[in-house]
Amino acid sequence: MKQLSDKVTELKGVGPKKAVALNKLGIETINDLLTYFPRRYDDLSLTDLAAASDGQKVTVKGTILGEPTLIRFGRKRVRLNFQLLVNDEPYTVTFFNQPWLKKQLNAQQEIMVHGVFDQTRRSITGIKIINSADNQFDSIYPATKEVKQNTIRPLVKLAFEEYQDVIPEIIPENLRQGGLKLEHFVDMIREMHFPTDPRQAQRAIRTAKFTEFLLYEMQIQQLRQVQRQKQPASVINGDNNQLETFIGNLPYELTQAQQRVITEITSDLLAPPQEMNRLLQGGDVGSGKTIVAAAAMLFACSAGKQAVIMAPTEILAEQHANKLADLFAGSFITVSLLTGVTKPAARKLLLPRIASGEVNLIVGTHALFQNDVQYHDLGLAVIDEQHRFGVNQRAQLKNKGRATNVLSMTATPPIPRTLAITTYGDMDVSVIDELPANRQPIKTTWLPTSKTKQALNFIGKQLKAGYQVYVVAPPLIEESDAVDMQNATAIFERFRVIYGEHYSVGLLHGRMDNAEKDSVMQSFASGEFQLLVATTVIEVGVDVKNATTMVILDADHFGLAQLHQLRGRVGRGSQQSYCILIADPKTEIGKQRMTAVVESTDGFYLSQKDLELQGGQGDLVGLKQSGTPEFKLADPVGDLNILTVAAQVARKITSEKNWQTKPENVKLAMYLQMIKPNLDNM
Repeated sequence: MKQLSDKVTELKGVGPKKAVALNKLGIETINDLLTYFPRRYDDLSLTDLAAASDGQKVTVKGTILGEPTLIRFGRKRVRLNFQLLVNDEPYTVTFFNQPWLKKQLNAQQEIMVHGVFDQTRRSITGIKIINSADNQFDSIYPATKEVKQNTIRPLVKLAFEEYQDVIPEIIPENLRQGGLKLEHFVDMIREMHFPTDPRQAQRAIRTAKFTEFLLYEMQIQQLRQVQRQKQPASVINGDNNQLETFIGNLPYELTQAQQRVITEITSDLLAPPQEMNRLLQGGDVGSGKTIVAAAAMLFACSAGKQAVIMAPTEILAEQHANKLADLFAGSFITVSLLTGVTKPAARKLLLPRIASGEVNLIVGTHALFQNDVQYHDLGLAVIDEQHRFGVNQRAQLKNKGRATNVLSMTATPPIPRTLAITTYGDMDVSVIDELPANRQPIKTTWLPTSKTKQALNFIGKQLKAGYQVYVVAPPLIEESDAVDMQNATAIFERFRVIYGEHYSVGLLHGRMDNAEKDSVMQSFASGEFQLLVATTVIEVGVDVKNATTMVILDADHFGLAQLHQLRGRVGRGSQQSYCILIADPKTEIGKQRMTAVVESTDGFYLSQKDLELQGGQGDLVGLKQSGTPEFKLADPVGDLNILTVAAQVARKITSEKNWQTKPENVKLAMYLQMIKPNLDNM
């Protein structure tokens, strides 16, 4: 019997090699394939060329005049030319590097062409020949070199044809037909991949977003129920005197926001039966979350408990370990580091010390929740960059203790409190909404590309003064004709030519392995590199207090929230820091994003602005906006209203005892069980 959990290899034409390529896109099962939705749709309806503008994508129907001509140029390039009579007007049509079309096209043949219109030359650069029987919209999927559009489309079509009869209705009928007015699950999948009408497609998109949010919220609620069934947390009677002494001995004064948050955390630790589950977010990168976490861990350790802090990378874990070792030097707290690169001999010595409680503060990465790591009495788990870990990974660390309290920290751009509460369910939210006294707001400037020389001169002055500089490139490593962006490698070479005679220039990008990334970042942190060209992999990174300037090229290609996050890499020290945005935004929203980043360094203001600017987006032109990357299609920021309703529905369903066995919920429960392995991606 066919099931959505069947592997994609069940489909004709999917062998082991193609399966590996599909797996890299997150497609392992038929369900994965059917929910691998398009990122946009191209409108294939016929276009009136008289009203078409230059550069517009058009679809025309006409008759071929004369035999098409195939011309070869360069080593491997060809172009196919022919005249097409459209409404009694001749137009030149050119297809590049599609020589096989020559055999398909003949004089006097009537065809439909989809391509890019050149008004001046009265020509069309062809994208595809389409059949009149095709859908009005062409689904465009996220693709790779190994898995192209013409591979994904027929596979999705085949999967739907063979499995549509076993696609369940996972949303209870009373909810679907009630105020939600949602599509049937099978109809939603059909319309998402093969839309026939714009309004119907919009309804399918809305249903798909709601379904994705609902499944996420249901899994969160299930995890919460499991946690609540465990034994209650014990009181952590931390020593307030030691905490006050620690804070009083700091070389700087904590802000009122930091002191307020520390009080919120210690109150949680002193107030069972529920263990703490708190999210700590700051209005700005560098708002002082780490020192708050240090105070919380000291409080837990002073009660005889152990504390851990888990970071997503070895280099960030090492930075935390060094900082905490300095903070707690000479105290009762013993700090140790445990990561995936800890040498076997050192690991062998460390694990018994953790198990006995001799080490009471452990800093690390995923290595902290491996099977052979046992804790004496884990009272507090701090998870840095919590969005970089899957739900199950966070749960695995928590389960290392009997009733472990969890403090999750995020340096991603802050989100409005209502969104944080909705996204994280029952998690309490603490906010640091002011910068430490020694931090100056980063001065931000927006320049058009025509004034890049001004930015280069400023970089030269900063380097000459002994400071370090980041240059952020769009996340492309190789040349691409399809995307109008500069790439990291070319920019690296350019800056090495400009500054390489007197300064050392480094390169950091996403295709490096973790060891290479750590090595480059360590070299920049130690001052070996004075200028670092990097892609967005530096969004989360180590503190380099000597880095005072960040230049972001093609800044309009980044989301507003991401720009704020990137800017936070500078301004880590006491000296004035700068961010220069170089961009030529072509849309009004793009211009507003640049202006907003220049005008404010308040992350909460910018998160609200991002919400406003994304209002009305998500139509047929582009489904997913620049929100959090955890979801395939839905955007927690742009689709906040849908998320809020989905969260309410999930809480209502799971609030009923034995909800899984109720007839209306059985298919939903079974579907959740099937997709459970995907939880780590959320």
